Amino acid sequence: MINSPYEKYRQSSVKTSTPSQLLIMLFDGAIRFVRAGMEGIDSIDYQKTNINMGKAQTIVSELMSTLDPTYDISKSLYDLYEYINHLLIQANVKKDKVPAEEALQYLTEFRLTWLEASKLAPAHEKAHG
Repeated sequence: MINSPYEKYRQSSVKTSTPSQLLIMLFDGAIRFVRAGMEGIDSIDYQKTNINMGKAQTIVSELMSTLDPTYDISKSLYDLYEYINHLLIQANVKKDKVPAEEALQYLTEFRLTWLEASKLAPAHEKAHG
């Protein structure tokens, strides 16, 4: 049962989003959690670090599990996601922002790439649809 209006909105937006929008939402979440984990490192709140890095790892693992192996690029993406997960684990275990910052950089680049691709997809569909 959903009580909060925000939660109702969030679930509605997930149900009505395109696959590209969902992917961007996943990257937004991962980026937000990595930043929160880094804040935990800065403030020596290691529970905050652990919880948020764990949430970011869960999202990256989900990205890995949803790749379509029939596409050649899936192997490369899988390897990159695996490396990002490794960085997040290192940041969490060592309470070190350096690997978190590298992971954040990759996640941000992926998000921007998918954002640009999502803008091109509707134009492509209109031209070839």
